[in-house]
Amino acid sequence: MKHQIQIIPKRLKELNQFIMKVQLLFHLRKVYPLAMSLASVVQDNAPKNASHTSPDIQKEILYVFSTKIEREIRQEIGDAKFSIIVDESRNESKREQMALILRFVHKNGFICEQLFSVVHVRDTKAITLRDEIFSILARHNLSIQNIRGQGYDGASNMRGEWNGLQVLVCDACPYAYYIHCLAHRLQLALVVASREVANVHQFFTNLVFIINIVTASTKRNDKLKRLNLPNLLKRLQIISLNLVET
Repeated sequence: MKHQIQIIPKRLKELNQFIMKVQLLFHLRKVYPLAMSLASVVQDNAPKNASHTSPDIQKEILYVFSTKIEREIRQEIGDAKFSIIVDESRNESKREQMALILRFVHKNGFICEQLFSVVHVRDTKAITLRDEIFSILARHNLSIQNIRGQGYDGASNMRGEWNGLQVLVCDACPYAYYIHCLAHRLQLALVVASREVANVHQFFTNLVFIINIVTASTKRNDKLKRLNLPNLLKRLQIISLNLVET
């Protein structure tokens, strides 16, 4: 029974967050045409019991959104050459995920970087990442031979000269030149530079200590979230009011 009491509030909180987003769209119905069409079938306007707030419906809505976004990005690329930017990290559920970003020149002449896909990977081996990248590109009819660049962090599984991801991609497309991600270079430079400034170094040291203390205990983590929830709700209400006024 105690275990159920701990789980239910979390599910309710996730549901409430989704409902708040629906309410925000409802308030924006006079500003955006898409929000107006959604407002006609949600909240009090929902037919009978079709509130569209169950977890399964939420996942279906997110899937439809992601599919439509991927299709739009694919149409923007067309037959143009493109570069890939890849990074991997773990989510809150400790599942390893890979993010794929496509960089290309838009038909209007400017450079675009679009987050194209986020997928689960079983491990971070170079061959696993390569297979997943090629699978995503093939699924959207993007030719591997059109890759003209690849950017990753400096980890050995990514930039390795013999078995790294950049080598495996180059084997399939010799024109896919590898560049160490400039954002990651900047991060490394800032980390080194911050160590030379006592106040900045002390701030991040304390921040890491606080994060470790909070995340090491589920009780402390839940308490922090409960204390911070009113501030988040207040900020969302302010944002929604400002959007409606504009």
